[in-house]
Amino acid sequence: MSMDFAPPKYAQVMTAIQQRIKEGEYAPGDMLPSETQLVREFGVGRTTVVRALQTLAMQGWIEREHGRGSFVKGRPEASADRIRPALETAGQAESAENITDVRRVPAPRHIARLLGAEERTPVVMRQRVAVQGGRPAAVETFWFPLEIALGTDLDKPEPLRGGIRQHLQAVKHLRFDHITERLTARMPTEEEAAVLGSSAPVLGVLATVHDPAGIVLMVMSMALPGDLHELQDVYPVT
Repeated sequence: MSMDFAPPKYAQVMTAIQQRIKEGEYAPGDMLPSETQLVREFGVGRTTVVRALQTLAMQGWIEREHGRGSFVKGRPEASADRIRPALETAGQAESAENITDVRRVPAPRHIARLLGAEERTPVVMRQRVAVQGGRPAAVETFWFPLEIALGTDLDKPEPLRGGIRQHLQAVKHLRFDHITERLTARMPTEEEAAVLGSSAPVLGVLATVHDPAGIVLMVMSMALPGDLHELQDVYPVT
């Protein structure tokens, strides 16, 4: 199964509107451009725009009023109950036992695309295995642009005690602003199956981590055995 993908068009529209709200271009109480204006601006169909606005409303970014339009509510508060695999993994401390590979590699096509780079552009790859109950519970792989890894310990096999997120913030003063995360049920790659000791389906997580300017700091992927992991989300119904 190919892992080469671009975010759905409605998600691209959502991300653009969210960024404008975060930057203050759209302030709380402001009316968003009409559906027709958004269709023209983004070059997408009306159904795509409607889906983006509906999702933003469900997430608490905007409020839609029938016959009037969509109005900005602001950046919603994060739910403490929501499980965010990529964010949680990026903040975990490492140990010497769980680091399996650290080296410079040519970026695979799907990773280069997410980084906004040419295929086979050199990147730093950092891979580790999480263990639960004495068995491999996740294969976690991180890819960093060379300019991000420069001056850090990301290309060294020694463990980062404070985790990747804290290391980037402490050493290079880089701050995580938002993460685009995609979850799929898929078959493991040959390498993942060998590490996990099973060819059973996994929950695949593929995420890009952005700074406040929208620059991609890293791409991360995780293969989570389906029999060990369960994702749960709690959210209000309005």
